[in-house]
Amino acid sequence: MMTIKGDTGTCIPESGLFGFMISVTAILGAATMFVRYKIIQAQNLRISYLNYWFNLISFLIGVLGCIGMGIVASFQETSVIIVHDTGALITFICGVAYTFLQSIITFKACPQWNNKGVCYIRMTISVISIIAIFPMIVCASFDGMKRYNCEIGEEPSAFRQASAACEWIVAFGFVTFFLTYIKDFQAVTLNISTEIHDDF
Repeated sequence: MMTIKGDTGTCIPESGLFGFMISVTAILGAATMFVRYKIIQAQNLRISYLNYWFNLISFLIGVLGCIGMGIVASFQETSVIIVHDTGALITFICGVAYTFLQSIITFKACPQWNNKGVCYIRMTISVISIIAIFPMIVCASFDGMKRYNCEIGEEPSAFRQASAACEWIVAFGFVTFFLTYIKDFQAVTLNISTEIHDDF
């Protein structure tokens, strides 16, 4: 009987590549969140529909989730499990909170900046992620803080596999949620200016 492993990035050499990819993803995620924050800020200057602090808090929660991803990448599961799991918890909780807050912002921006279809898609992704995070945490707590040794013949427990499956559902939810930003990003131009001061 074949068992499906959910922890594809736990063992060496996959863990090194997985850690590198998570680091890159954390940087790109934070950059995407910053662009989204600036877009909402610019839209809000034209037609006021949102409190400034709501946008800022959403952005900061998202960045905190990206910092959690950096912790996950830096402290791999097979070496420092408590730090790794803390980073993962920060990532998932802040990530789900970010998608939910952004879904609320999307509804507030409708119909001026979004259509109802985008509102419902984003909220559906958020709700699925919120639903998946609970069994993820419960199954991980039932499994405990056991170290998975990556030895041939050793299989992760059913709780560990269920938790990993929920992690992947939430992770794909994040990716899909970010893909819904494409149309928003196509409607703006972002400029970065550099000035050299004469007195330097």
